[in-house]
Amino acid sequence: MALLQIETAGHVTTLTIDRAEIMNPLGQAGDGDEFTAACDAINRDLNVRCVILTGAGRAFSAGGDIKAMKSRSGSFGGTPPGISDSYRDNIHRMLRALYGLRVPLISAVNGPAIGLGCDVACLGDLRIASDKAKFGVTFLKLGLIPGDGGTWILPRIIGEARAAELFYTGDVIDAAIALDWGLVSRVVPHEALMDEARALAAKVAAMPPHALRHAKNLMRQGREVSYDTALELAANAQALMHLTEDHMEGVDALIEKRAPDFKGK
Repeated sequence: MALLQIETAGHVTTLTIDRAEIMNPLGQAGDGDEFTAACDAINRDLNVRCVILTGAGRAFSAGGDIKAMKSRSGSFGGTPPGISDSYRDNIHRMLRALYGLRVPLISAVNGPAIGLGCDVACLGDLRIASDKAKFGVTFLKLGLIPGDGGTWILPRIIGEARAAELFYTGDVIDAAIALDWGLVSRVVPHEALMDEARALAAKVAAMPPHALRHAKNLMRQGREVSYDTALELAANAQALMHLTEDHMEGVDALIEKRAPDFKGK
């Protein structure tokens, strides 16, 4: 059975992690391949301008497969070099696929996002939460270290001190604290989560697709480069955008006091 349920409506693709009966654990054999195939297809399709990632049932993702850890099977079995390669070839491949999406990704966190599940949620460029959502990076409680890139991305979202508190205590926080700490931008009633996510995605998808992809790339580059380099990258990208039909459409729409209709040209 497929891990991901994929649905495209207009310019928005929704990816739903669907192992609902066991709270959507990740890291089973083939998960990296499935995420990679889905994300590669999205990147090639200029009709897609925004992606929503959510979980089926009552969890976003409860993390890694505890039964596989117990039996030392799948991604969690074998020799240390084999386990290391399994992370690289499967779990990390899944994470790289999501991080490599060229269009904005909205994480719609519908329930617990724990361990690997929290790391996956954090890969969203925008994150909104149901009032039933919970977040935790509980690796140390299992005698493990955060092996899924969370030590890189979580401090960039909520700061070093709060990230350290979560990593070193294994505490799980609710949606209200996640909002206060900046882990999510809004908390909505559980029943309204997907409506809110789709409405947000529609706003994003109304933007010109080429400019949208360049804007995401510039934000990513801006994390690592100097201000002078960021300005140079912006100048080059902006020069391309000035010559698009979508730019002229945006200018005309503003002058004519109407909503723009961007075609991706």
